[in-house]
Amino acid sequence: QVVESGGGLVQPGGSLRLSCAASGFTFDDRYAIGWFRQAPGKEREGVSCISASDGSTYYAESVKGRFTISRDNAKNTVYLQMNSLKPEDTAVYYCSADRMSTIQAMCKTASYLYDYWGQGTQVTVSP
Repeated sequence: QVVESGGGLVQPGGSLRLSCAASGFTFDDRYAIGWFRQAPGKEREGVSCISASDGSTYYAESVKGRFTISRDNAKNTVYLQMNSLKPEDTAVYYCSADRMSTIQAMCKTASYLYDYWGQGTQVTVSP
């Protein structure tokens, strides 16, 4: 499984760091790992994805320059550093891992068929 943490309530312009820890398996070179979000009444969308093999990254246009995805292989964890948060970033954020996807395909598709999905962590950006 994958377990997300780090969500919370933050004011506009603030920062949060989300963590995605793998449990029972390793983010080895086969995996693409991604962060997705779903706001009320909207479809789940890809935010950022990273390749476990070479560290290449993909970002949605809406978060480029504000969010940074990274991985710590020793801790078997992927992070999402979110800066300059906006109210429209409010959503439940999910982590996913999949052995078959490229990072671009993973982030653009947001398929429920990926190998692992976490339970999500709430991020609320509000004054």
